[in-house]
Amino acid sequence: MDRILYTAGGGASQTMAQQAVVNNNLANVSTPGFRGELMAMRAVPVEGEARLPTRVASMMTTPGSDFTQGNISTTGRSLDVALQGDAWLAVQPPGGGEAYTRRGDLQVDATGLLTSLGNPVMGDNGQAIVIPVGADVTIGADGSISVLEPGQNPDSIAPLAKLKLVAPGNENLVRGEDGLFRMTPPPGQQNANPVPADDTLRVIPGALEGSNVTPTDAMISMIDSSRRYDMHMKMIESADENEQRANSLLSLTS
Repeated sequence: MDRILYTAGGGASQTMAQQAVVNNNLANVSTPGFRGELMAMRAVPVEGEARLPTRVASMMTTPGSDFTQGNISTTGRSLDVALQGDAWLAVQPPGGGEAYTRRGDLQVDATGLLTSLGNPVMGDNGQAIVIPVGADVTIGADGSISVLEPGQNPDSIAPLAKLKLVAPGNENLVRGEDGLFRMTPPPGQQNANPVPADDTLRVIPGALEGSNVTPTDAMISMIDSSRRYDMHMKMIESADENEQRANSLLSLTS
């Protein structure tokens, strides 16, 4: 069997993996604060029996994420915040520890817990933020949270908590399967230490940062990978046809 079947089949498999990344980016075009995944293809020589590179296989790698800031739009909603500059919002994922997100469409659940996509939002004291039930929430540009409970005098409003805003450095962040970003742990450690809060970071209240994925570019990438997959499949069909013809010639001469 010609080795082209293996190289073409491997290329088709890697193209399908690339298509999955493109599909995920396209599905999150309208997700607030989403960071698109980056992918690349690299050539890997395939050594023959004489240890010579007789074929070249293609491999897909996901080197990281696109940290370009998305467009900011005003919503007027009191629980919406758009993070400015290199700021990230600290949340507590289901597995524990601390993770980071740019998604600022915050919610208050039935118990009063302030969440981002179901993950508790951390305060600058390292604790989850709990909002009194029925209270009106106001978030300041520095991330401070003030609440006005029913029947309370507006003049007596005091800050309840403050969002934990961090600047971990994009080069140190790794995306998890849950879509949240985490710090790269130091050598020899399983988990990284929490990033300390940065009081100089700011948010834009009543606004949201959109996804940084461009629908047009994502559609072009999808079409390109689809055509590349078809090309690999045609190579497999051609190799199979050549093998059948060769077998027919050998049967005539025998």
